Amino acid sequence: MQEASFSGLLKTIIYIIGFYYLVKILARIFMPVLMKSMMNKAQENFNRHYQQGDFNQSTSNDTFTQEKSQRDFKKPTKQVGEYVDYEEVKD
Repeated sequence: MQEASFSGLLKTIIYIIGFYYLVKILARIFMPVLMKSMMNKAQENFNRHYQQGDFNQSTSNDTFTQEKSQRDFKKPTKQVGEYVDYEEVKD
């Protein structure tokens, strides 16, 4: 059976800290490149949809449907407990 040693613990902590800083440095290098490519892809997708005319315009039918769905919402009728009005007691 192996026993844990102080040097092994110290070595493990150093590896963990080193891995953390390595990931942090690599993220600073590669994240701006990844974010820029994602933004360009999203912008191209938006421009393609805009040029095709896929954007939706609000019509009166959409407003009527939204009003109807809000009106049809039923409130729950089951009451839980009763309301107790507390009064402040002065000494």
